Amino acid sequence: MADIKIYNVDALGKPLGQYSHVTRVKAAEYLFIAGMLAPGADFDAQCTGVFAQIGEALKSAGAGWANVVQFTTYLVHSQDIPKFMAWRVREFPKLFSNGVYPPNTLLVIDRLVQEQFLLEVQTVAAI
Repeated sequence: MADIKIYNVDALGKPLGQYSHVTRVKAAEYLFIAGMLAPGADFDAQCTGVFAQIGEALKSAGAGWANVVQFTTYLVHSQDIPKFMAWRVREFPKLFSNGVYPPNTLLVIDRLVQEQFLLEVQTVAAI
């Protein structure tokens, strides 16, 4: 099992959302999960689908949410940032029961592979 320490650095200030500044990892193996997309009628539905797919990818390698060391999130609309933050505030405590959230880089981009998709999340895990 990987030795994962996720923490914040006081000199960097408080994170702006459900994430931490740093992940320090000693692991035998890493899992790089491609950016996940999910269909859905709205942002919330797509977000729920994306994280469900990430959960399945983790499970396929015998891992879970505690193995996640970093997310990279791509949003198509800057107006969805508050929706994304609200989803994380609501759902992350269920996924990360210890209340420690991996670092997340959030990027707003022009579009994803198909117009219907509003977000994509890439994940790195250590096992």
